[in-house]
Amino acid sequence: MNRPIRILLQTTIPPAADDWSIARFSLLARSLREQRGADGRPLFEVTARDRDPPGVADSVLSTLDQSEFDQLWLFAVDVGDGLTVEDCSAISKFRRLGRGLMVTRDHMDLGCSICALDGVGAAHHFHTKNVDPDVPHVRDDPYTTSISWPNFHSGANGDYQQIQVHAPPHPVLSDSASPTGAIRFLPSHPHEGDVSAPPDSGARVIASGTSKVTGVAFNIAVAFESRGGSGRAIAQSTFHHFTDYNWDTRVGAPSFVSEPPGDAILRTPAASADTRRYVRNVALWLAGKDP
Repeated sequence: MNRPIRILLQTTIPPAADDWSIARFSLLARSLREQRGADGRPLFEVTARDRDPPGVADSVLSTLDQSEFDQLWLFAVDVGDGLTVEDCSAISKFRRLGRGLMVTRDHMDLGCSICALDGVGAAHHFHTKNVDPDVPHVRDDPYTTSISWPNFHSGANGDYQQIQVHAPPHPVLSDSASPTGAIRFLPSHPHEGDVSAPPDSGARVIASGTSKVTGVAFNIAVAFESRGGSGRAIAQSTFHHFTDYNWDTRVGAPSFVSEPPGDAILRTPAASADTRRYVRNVALWLAGKDP
């Protein structure tokens, strides 16, 4: 009997009620746990946790390469101190051993501790670390002036955006129920981050979005194929594609979130279904399976 795929959902901050701690990714965890295979058995076994107190290596991340997890979904919600050298080394080795990795962050310098990760870290660009020379160094979102570049305004939290699927369509974007054969919608966010495919990495941009303020195109997801025995990986422009608040704003957000929310994703079954389909596809693909 095939066992479920073991997934670790992990943030880069300790538990905090008024922050983007792992409790605010509960709908993602539930969606993964509800997925079933053709035999009716669970596809995924999900562990969700925050990191240990900062300043020392995280007890799980720093030994991840020795764990039984098949993939890590890392939500970099820190302000630059979320990962230690030991954490990054073990996560990088985890992927080199053939296991899957999804790494996401947000605007400006939020989550910039991931830059030290082998391969996938280079796909993430920030305000002061691994700065992207190919995008304008100006604030795209004109409303929340306290947040500087990179920040691409794909819409309000709680609404959705129509994404552009890059050819050839990647398996994580496949959807046989869609009229286009591909996922069309993902949650929107007022200030998404900046990702790109590092040169000579075997990675490519698979989906992009368009700013609803400036019309500027920005990358949403970068896929790294297995190479030299390493596992597959995804670099995602913002962790807000996966938070409870962006799937259903009725659950609330941390007190520092000031932008007015929307509710279009709740009112549009196709957008909600696409988001959950994307999550399932990513988890299967990172495990070496075609969705």
